[in-house]
Amino acid sequence: MKEKTKKNVYTAFIGEAKAYFRLLAYAEKAEEEGVPQIALLFRAIADAERVHAARHLNLVKDMIVKDTDTNLEKSFQREKSISENEYLEFIKDAEEDGEKAAVITFSHARDAETFHAKLYERAIYHVIRDEVKAYHVCQVCGYVTSKKIPDKCPICGATKDKFKTIGS
Repeated sequence: MKEKTKKNVYTAFIGEAKAYFRLLAYAEKAEEEGVPQIALLFRAIADAERVHAARHLNLVKDMIVKDTDTNLEKSFQREKSISENEYLEFIKDAEEDGEKAAVITFSHARDAETFHAKLYERAIYHVIRDEVKAYHVCQVCGYVTSKKIPDKCPICGATKDKFKTIGS
């Protein structure tokens, strides 16, 4: 694929992926407002946007997805950079603007990204191997652990029932 088209396909992938989540949020709002038929429409079109995103991704997968070692290293570096740089700026700006809710979500995400980086690092150094059968994800802040579900999330304090298990 030629470079200009590849760039456009990647841009379309990003747009469709964003649309998927935006439309799910619209569906949730429509449900809250008691308009189930519109919520259903938003969910259906969200799923269509997911299909578009997946198809676009398949065309540029070679640009994004490499071998597992490279993917682990890139993911580790990305998580480290986001937690150590970008979220710090976001938090600073939100504090200056007096936006407490944004400060909290940015702080939770930053702290969760730090744990994500540690999990990737363990995988890079082959500490994980075949020992991990499941991960547990806090559905409030995104904290991930391969150990047992904590009574309270170490980042946001969410209770055990707010965790989703990925794996067996």
